[in-house]
Amino acid sequence: MLMTQRHALEVVLKHRGERLVVTTMSAAGIWPELSQSPLDFAYIPSAMGHGPSLGLGLALAQPTRGVIVLNGDGCTLMSLGNLVTLAHHPAKIHLIILDNGHYEITGGQPHAGSGHVDYAKIARGAGIERTYSFGTLADWQAGAAEALAGAGPVVIHLKVEARMGQKTPKPPRPMAEQIQRLQEALGVV
Repeated sequence: MLMTQRHALEVVLKHRGERLVVTTMSAAGIWPELSQSPLDFAYIPSAMGHGPSLGLGLALAQPTRGVIVLNGDGCTLMSLGNLVTLAHHPAKIHLIILDNGHYEITGGQPHAGSGHVDYAKIARGAGIERTYSFGTLADWQAGAAEALAGAGPVVIHLKVEARMGQKTPKPPRPMAEQIQRLQEALGVV
């Protein structure tokens, strides 16, 4: 049985430390129920696939803090070039791909390659040396501390249950407020 997105994210929360967390699409609807940190940024501009780029910029600007990006598999497919960029601009960034095999946000259509895409293998081919794949909650719980430790870039591929019929969630706060909170938390205002 596959893990739910919520259970997968609860494991992330346990190991996040003081890192920034950038959430996209469906994860942005679940994460605010788990964390209210000003270091959280729900990135939902309807630009699928741009979360890793934003996360990389933040990781380069905050090299001692680090960033976790929670990205969907559909978003990852939209911008596979992000993996090459992450590989060639080393930073303390952990990209977690929540793979449910669907474009969940647009109503649950399976994407090309649904169930057959090995994101860890693609990331290794792009030049990212540290990659992990977990298909069950028990395996993720057992391996999360190692996968989320150390420098990046790191790609973590999690197989999760699909949440059919979901629509893009509303950000927990308006984008301008999120940016201000994040800037204040980082002391860059």
